[in-house]
Amino acid sequence: MKTFFQQLLKDKNGCYSLRELAIALLLIALFTSWIAKQFFQHEVPEFMFYAFASLIGAGCFGYSLEKKTTSETN
Repeated sequence: MKTFFQQLLKDKNGCYSLRELAIALLLIALFTSWIAKQFFQHEVPEFMFYAFASLIGAGCFGYSLEKKTTSETN
């Protein structure tokens, strides 16, 4: 289980990335706000929910554009 979470925080080059950490934190915030609304009737501002979802989408889109770096040795 530990290796699964470690792999989630790595980019395409296998290095830890703050973008993946930010996306993971935003996903936790998104799920927490959804659970608070659905089960505990706490009002979550709608713009915050959409902002979290937009930031997650932007992070995933940036990941899809990222190219894996290759090192060429002569």
